[in-house]
Amino acid sequence: MEIPLWFEITSMIVLSIILLGDLLLIRLRPHIPSTKESTLWVVFYVGLALLFAVLLGNVGGWRNAGDFITGWALEYSLSIDNLFVFVLIMAQFAVPRRLQQQVLMVGIIIALVLRGAFILVGVTIVEHFSPIFYIFGAFLIYTAIKQAMPEGDHDGEVQRENFIVRLLRRRIDISETYDGSKLRTTVDGTRMWTPMVIVFITIGVTDLIFAIDSIPAIFEITTNGFLVFAANIFALMGLRQLYFLLGDLLDRLRYLHYGIAVILGFIGIKLILHALHENELPFINGGQHVEWVPDIDNMVSLGVIVVAMTVATVASLIASSRDKRAAKRLDQPVE
Repeated sequence: MEIPLWFEITSMIVLSIILLGDLLLIRLRPHIPSTKESTLWVVFYVGLALLFAVLLGNVGGWRNAGDFITGWALEYSLSIDNLFVFVLIMAQFAVPRRLQQQVLMVGIIIALVLRGAFILVGVTIVEHFSPIFYIFGAFLIYTAIKQAMPEGDHDGEVQRENFIVRLLRRRIDISETYDGSKLRTTVDGTRMWTPMVIVFITIGVTDLIFAIDSIPAIFEITTNGFLVFAANIFALMGLRQLYFLLGDLLDRLRYLHYGIAVILGFIGIKLILHALHENELPFINGGQHVEWVPDIDNMVSLGVIVVAMTVATVASLIASSRDKRAAKRLDQPVE
């Protein structure tokens, strides 16, 4: 069942209004959100995604709705890894905490524009060159292995951010201090950009770097450009509130990268199986489809995503709690 064009257009208009309204609210009232406020916003955006899925199911078919939910869960799970880098960026540029909401929101909007272009290119390649799934699958398996390495951290992303900063500072005049949320300020009579412009661009570009992993992964769930972009919008819309909700909890999620590695590895294998099933390469099975290859249902993918993230989170919290108890015992005086 095809998704009506009017539904796609209406959805994009409504989501754009929500994003702009959210940005305006932050602009008019910059503040540090409480845990309660962050929780309510996360629940709102999760509920909005589920409502969208129900409307989509009624209008465009429940298979499309299932693909959206699976794709959204995948993008949301992989986007959590972004939060660790966002923390590093905020610390690196000493962004005042009350301005961090605005930084994240603008960065996310930049990321959505960049991801939109990325998705358009990806959909075109997928439609005209099906063997790309072999490349996507191999890349995701490679990324999963890197993600699972004990020494794997976000140093690479930080180095890329430093490169961006050096490039920008060579090209434009940037002041050393912030001037509230302003992008432009005056220093000794000279108009200059504030560090806020660097932070906006760094957040957006960094998110696009992460999209290099997540967007090929979601193409295994669906190659419908509208569903891919909608899943990305809903995943990123709730990311800002999740940043403040998790807060210091991020440091305790030590095994999260294992959960992400499992998801990426599973999707990578699934992509290669899909590529074999749709095979057109002449040196594989004589250019014929490999019919005996299993076709893994998207509901199985959704189950793997949920289980992997749940196990990784619970294991992290248990380990963190155990370490705290051990630390308390060591601090107790010996009688």
